[in-house]
Amino acid sequence: MKKKKGLSVLVPYAYITPISLILLTFVAGSLIIAVCFSFTRYNIITPAKFNGLYNYQKLFRDDKLRICIMNTLKLTVIIVPLQLFTSTLFAVLIAARQNTFLGKLTKAALFIPVLSSSAVVGTVWKTILNGGHPVVRAIFGIFGIDPTMLLGSSESAIVTVACIIVWKGMGYYMIITLSSLMSIPDNYYEAAKVDGANTWNQLTRITLPLLKPTLIMNGFLATVSAMQIFDMVYTMTGGGPSMSTTTMVMYAYQLTFKGSKAGYAMTVSNVLMLMVLVIVLFQQRFMRRDASEI
Repeated sequence: MKKKKGLSVLVPYAYITPISLILLTFVAGSLIIAVCFSFTRYNIITPAKFNGLYNYQKLFRDDKLRICIMNTLKLTVIIVPLQLFTSTLFAVLIAARQNTFLGKLTKAALFIPVLSSSAVVGTVWKTILNGGHPVVRAIFGIFGIDPTMLLGSSESAIVTVACIIVWKGMGYYMIITLSSLMSIPDNYYEAAKVDGANTWNQLTRITLPLLKPTLIMNGFLATVSAMQIFDMVYTMTGGGPSMSTTTMVMYAYQLTFKGSKAGYAMTVSNVLMLMVLVIVLFQQRFMRRDASEI
């Protein structure tokens, strides 16, 4: 009897062993390799040579890295609030019209960009904005905007890129929020209507408070995604003009494949990993406090 009980305890571990081995091999292994190579002079072609803390000392003298950190933070600050606002807004609007043709059409239209390749979406938007098509010029001309300058100006390029990233990812966060909205019991709203609560009061007193854990999770996912953005920025601007859209991931890519400085690129990647780790720890602490309040 005791033998059977002991075997049943091991069964759950047997199920998670394959995925645990994959994670250890490809995720933890990659992190360990990146940390080890960050202490070397390595250009991919010749063997790595240990150079101690030189790469980490170089971080403090690298003006380009400071620009890339600022660009990464700017993108994150623009993308995350805009992503949360638009996805929540459309989730609430679609939830009210879930079974109508317009609701289904809007949900499908917003989710289609999520299924598309980021590289393809970036290339299409670059072609649209830089192509100078008469229809595009006419639409932007209504607002007094020259579309060719949206990606061509260092002042507007990062905002334009951020807006397109928000547009592409909106459907993903909207579906998560919509699923959470569907789990809120209808009797909450029925009781609120009996008490005379209008639509705004129902939204601010019932919907948003109950959506708080989901919004925190969406904010966390959007933050990590924004800090690691690469493909869309690369295809739309290539990091320009004048490094105004070069992110930390793109800088690490340039160091590795154009500058033959893979060792230093891994040092930059480790800095980014630490920044993301700090945000993860902050988010977990915030979520635990939020769960205790609920």
